[in-house]
Parts: sequence; structure tokens; C-alpha cells
Amino acid sequence: MTVTDLLPDAVVRYAEHELAVIDLHLPQVPNGTLVVLVHGGFWKQQYDRTHTRAQARSLAEAGFLVATPEYRRVGGGGGWPTTAHDVQIAVTALPGLAAELGLGWDRATMTGHSAGGQLALWLLSRPLPIEFDTVVALASVCDLSYADELHLGGGAVAALLDGTALAEADPMTLLIDGPSARVELVHGVEDETVPIDLARRFVAAHPWAHLTELRGTGHFEFLDPTTPAWAAVVRALSPR
Repeated sequence: MTVTDLLPDAVVRYAEHELAVIDLHLPQVPNGTLVVLVHGGFWKQQYDRTHTRAQARSLAEAGFLVATPEYRRVGGGGGWPTTAHDVQIAVTALPGLAAELGLGWDRATMTGHSAGGQLALWLLSRPLPIEFDTVVALASVCDLSYADELHLGGGAVAALLDGTALAEADPMTLLIDGPSARVELVHGVEDETVPIDLARRFVAAHPWAHLTELRGTGHFEFLDPTTPAWAAVVRALSPR
């Protein structure tokens, strides 16, 4: 695919600040399913939604309506709770914005990679106008306390929170009772950026969550739809 092929079909605005936009990738043959795709990058300013466009386009080609919200990040006006609230506001605004374009769905799912997985799981603890039936966290920073202990991303958790109480952001403690959505974690066994131990600890503490471990897979294969790992992503997002 060329860069032009990966451009979104529409971009909508959910708030006034510069980064308050959502990329929409539209399916030619819709399967009735919305995917909210939350990008990662250790919540850092240098990583934006453009690095997930190959994912978004591949999902759209498979029939999904894909919405990728941008949000303010550390080093660009973000940090906790601004970063998370931006994503929540984007998701809250999405039904109305989609309706203005004549878009709708019968089923809603959400996925996020790395730090985007943390944000997607965090959203399950918040009131939302969209009822998600499935959330797929890919190589996710799902245990902030352990990620901070391991100093992942060069201290990315500490930079994100900047003194905010860990419990306000950590899916490990926020989701004790279990959400209504099916929660799938997909993680590479050879991931050296976000070790699989985070996902294993999460499912040990939350038996309602399911973990798919992929051997021969590291951290970044989930961004590339040509890798074997991508098939596991599509399976997890598809109806059961």
C-alpha cells in the first residue's frame, strides 16, 4: 500500500484543540461492526495515530468501520488525566459524528496497541454511550504498577502520571469486578518492549479476561497486517 492508500476516508473533530480529531476508515462491504482503534507509543508526543493506518485500512478492507481517535500526549499538552479524557470525549462524541455522515453499526468493538491497550481497558471503567461487546488489548501496558517497576519506555508511566495516583489509571485495579465486554489480551511471547508477564499478571488477577500468547511474536508485529500475528487480531475482534 502507498501512503495515499492508507489515508482515512474522513476526519471528524470531537473538540476544539488541535489534536481533537478522529480518522475514519470506511469499509466497501460493511460487516456491521465498529472498531475503535486506540494507538499506542507509551503516551509520548512523537507517536501519533498515523502509525496505525495500515491496521485501520486492513480492518476496513475486512468490513469493519474503523475510528482512530487522536489525543494529547506527554510532551504535547497531554499527561494524566488529559490524555485519557481526550480519548473518552472522542468515543463519547463518535455516535453523533458518525450519524452526521450517515454511518452506523450493529456491534461495537475496541482495540488498542501497547499504551493504547491501557487506554482501551481504562475506558471500560468509564460511562460511555457506546456499548462495546469486545475489547482486544494488543501487547498492552495493562499493569501500570509493574510497568513502572520495570521502567518500561524509559519511565513512561511516571512521565504520564506525573504525580497522579496510579490507581486512577491502572486497569489492574480499576477492573476488579469485571466489565460487561469480553476482554481479550493478545501478546507476543518474545515481546521485549512490553513483556508478556504484564498480560499474564492481568489474567491471573482477572479470570474473566482471556489471553492469547503468540510464539515468535514481539511487540511491533501487531502494527503490520502482513504478519501472522494480524490474523489473531482479526479473530479476536470478530463475533463469537
